Amino acid sequence: MPIIHHHIAALQAALKPFRSQQRIALVPTMGNLHDGHLELVKIAKKHADVVVVSIFVNPTQFGVGEDFDSYPRTLNEDVAKLASVGADYVFAPTIDEMYPVLPPPTTIRAGVITEQLCGKTRPTHFDGVGIVVAKLFNIVQPNVAVFGQKDYQQLAIIKQLVRDLSYPIDIIAAPIVRAADGLALSSRNQYLSADERKIAPVLQQELQRLAQQLKLGAHIEQGFEALITETASRITAAGFIIDYLELKTVQLENISTNRSSQSTNSTESLPHHLIIVVAAWLGSARLLDNLLVTLE
Repeated sequence: MPIIHHHIAALQAALKPFRSQQRIALVPTMGNLHDGHLELVKIAKKHADVVVVSIFVNPTQFGVGEDFDSYPRTLNEDVAKLASVGADYVFAPTIDEMYPVLPPPTTIRAGVITEQLCGKTRPTHFDGVGIVVAKLFNIVQPNVAVFGQKDYQQLAIIKQLVRDLSYPIDIIAAPIVRAADGLALSSRNQYLSADERKIAPVLQQELQRLAQQLKLGAHIEQGFEALITETASRITAAGFIIDYLELKTVQLENISTNRSSQSTNSTESLPHHLIIVVAAWLGSARLLDNLLVTLE
């Protein structure tokens, strides 16, 4: 069973004996753990000797009207699940322990990368992510930290944070863990009704369909914009309300979405590695997904 610490000083004292000769991994979570989280821990154990899992529903990353109060808190169940995959420590601080002053007067801004995708409709979200991740890095001082690829924009921001603040931490991106029908696992999936849960896999199916069209070169004839519009229409027809559906470089830079067969060197000037990113509401659940695409 992992040892639970609620206080920063106690966790740091527990980790101190390991720092000189053993590698420490951090897996940050907000709890309500599912198989996707447990996979992060399994990956962490391959890269470190000691694995710390943080469980903290971070108030600074929730906006007005979001589900902070109702977000599920299941610490006892989470600890039991973490025991099954060999986590060593659980850090489960109170809000007062993490934020002596709330909202904290100190902020971490990640700049332009936060102003797109999720940042358009959740403008303060990534500021909150930035400060809590920076605090966790300072508290745990891990050698490695593992984050899921499902939150692709968050992952990119954390990589930037590590680079710009010179954290000596290796960031590992864990592949998306999916249910048998393709739905990306998420704590918010439990907000789906039974009927909505049957519809939810359409999101991934449509990303796969779009990726196949891109691989076959349909964008050369039709242009990216037309393919994205068609995909959005199909997702909407299934019952989703789309927040965004975009095609980006893997660095989340914009690409042209209106190239056609008449464009000069249209295929040569395109990046070979792209990512389709989507956020869409289905009932009261906001679902995220993405798919990496390699063009021939």
